[in-house]
Amino acid sequence: MSVSGNLTPKHLALTLLTVLVWGVNFIAVYIGLKDFPPFLLCAIRFGLAAFPWVFIFPRPKAPLKLIVGFGLFNFAIQFGFLFSGIYLGLSPGLSSLVLQTQIFFSMGLAFLIFGEKPNIIKIVGSLISFIGIGIVAAHINGGASFMGLALVLLAAFSWASGNIFTKKIDAQSPLSLVIWGNLVAFPFMVITSLLVEGPHAAASSFQNMSWAAIGAVFYIVYLSTHLGYGIWGFLLKTYSTSVVVPFTLLIPVFAFMSSAIYLGESMPFWKILASLFIMGGLVFNLLEKQIWKLFGILRGAR
Repeated sequence: MSVSGNLTPKHLALTLLTVLVWGVNFIAVYIGLKDFPPFLLCAIRFGLAAFPWVFIFPRPKAPLKLIVGFGLFNFAIQFGFLFSGIYLGLSPGLSSLVLQTQIFFSMGLAFLIFGEKPNIIKIVGSLISFIGIGIVAAHINGGASFMGLALVLLAAFSWASGNIFTKKIDAQSPLSLVIWGNLVAFPFMVITSLLVEGPHAAASSFQNMSWAAIGAVFYIVYLSTHLGYGIWGFLLKTYSTSVVVPFTLLIPVFAFMSSAIYLGESMPFWKILASLFIMGGLVFNLLEKQIWKLFGILRGAR
């Protein structure tokens, strides 16, 4: 693995392409939910992401229980909550922003499970970000949208839980792990869709689906899942995590831009303020080493 602090121009372009694809993916989900209920859309996504690829990519060399846990939390539960949150009215832009709080849920779970105690910088960063979540909650209109916010927060928590399984799985091929994780999630979500939404909803959705919805499914599966995770896995193998991961902070930026262009989503002051707090907390967390160095310089100057 290269630990270079600089991406090559080609790899920088691939990185920006990936976060752009993931940012626009929230719009694709919004479009897909116009024709499909959330659990059915999840089931379609998982099925197409898994088949026929599971016959091509070998199962990751890890205990089955870890692969099952990865698939349930990183895919079935996370996207079940996320799609439901958007379906209930939380805008794609805000959903992408709120989902970033998974970083802080990951820190909390790492403390509880692995005993990794967060330092004062991480705690302050968390508090800054959750002020932003409070601003979002204070400006949500209607019970459905508030429930959407709660579900996306649960999606972030589920993603963080899935990271615990990811940490325990040493996957040689990240794309293979994604494909097998989708295979785990597929039957779970099919059953959930049949029980909650009913077979009639599925039949009606397939009979009346639009070309826009078909395009959205194509985007979600083959661009966001296969292309996105494939490139991202390559980048994480080529560079250190600290070089690549900060670029995920651009996902909400691209999501807000695409949401404003396609949906005409407005950007009132409170959204900008909430974004600054949430992103500010994340940046504060990522710049931990620089902040400690600054404290050291200030102490030495006294």
